[in-house]
Amino acid sequence: MAFHKLRAAPDTVRIGVFDAEFPAVFHIESGDTVEVQCVSGREDVMPPPGSPLQSPPELMAILKANPGVRAGHIVTGPIAVAGAMPGDTLEIAIEKIEPGADWGYNVIRPLAGTLPEDFHDTTIMHIPVDEERRVCSLPWGTELPLAPFFGVMGVAPPPAFGRIASKEPRVHGGNLDNKELTAGSTLYLPVWVPGANFSVGDGHGVQGDGEVCVTALEMCLTGTFTFTLQKNTGLARPRAETPTHFISMGMHEDLDQAMKQALREMIAFICSRSNLSREQAYSFCSLAVDFHVTQTVNGEKGVHGMLKKGLLF
Repeated sequence: MAFHKLRAAPDTVRIGVFDAEFPAVFHIESGDTVEVQCVSGREDVMPPPGSPLQSPPELMAILKANPGVRAGHIVTGPIAVAGAMPGDTLEIAIEKIEPGADWGYNVIRPLAGTLPEDFHDTTIMHIPVDEERRVCSLPWGTELPLAPFFGVMGVAPPPAFGRIASKEPRVHGGNLDNKELTAGSTLYLPVWVPGANFSVGDGHGVQGDGEVCVTALEMCLTGTFTFTLQKNTGLARPRAETPTHFISMGMHEDLDQAMKQALREMIAFICSRSNLSREQAYSFCSLAVDFHVTQTVNGEKGVHGMLKKGLLF
């Protein structure tokens, strides 16, 4: 049960892709805890010259090593867990999330977001973050409390996928953009390759369900995670829980199909945790489960179902 630190650096991150062939940059045992530094940003979203806002040197070193990069999540990892094999589940307990910079940004990009037909110009906001008060200040004066989480948390995808973009969430997790996954929550991911090879990034200081303009408060964050291996579970899709709710997830380019997937996953979860029939679980979902639109901007749209703890027996 060791504690480790993994810093973001040119040789411990990759930008914009997942691949089962990527070698691990860090190796741990099941039960270990890792503090992982994650950075966000690129040259065209940096604060203007003379701004008092400061960027961590790790981000600047990564950008220097990748000149001209204009898109793609910067993710730290992969982290290999000893003994993890396909068919297992990797349990990721999110212990703590701390700001890694005194600012973040939100950007509208042409041809992206939920309303690409309505917004045609690049618009960027640099948003100061008060780390002590845990708030961010929007340009028009509104303060929002921080609720930090990582948009991207994923293991290596199935080898048959080859190299895939980090933009779309899939069975390996990835760009889930689920704002419920703050400190104190737990994510469960199916393992597809030996070691699992977990990566994390895309820090969000705060986000609404939907992430409609394609970005949240994008910022550098440092997360502390405890990794526990569950053997031979056969889990096929990501699941999660918070201190108060169980969460199912659906991802599909069609929002209706994402909803159906999240619902089927919740029905299966209820049946696995109770003596209810599938018909009873279906009715129970209609009565007691809230389904939220996770995000509508990543190609594969997301829906997540939330079942309050204490209702199952």
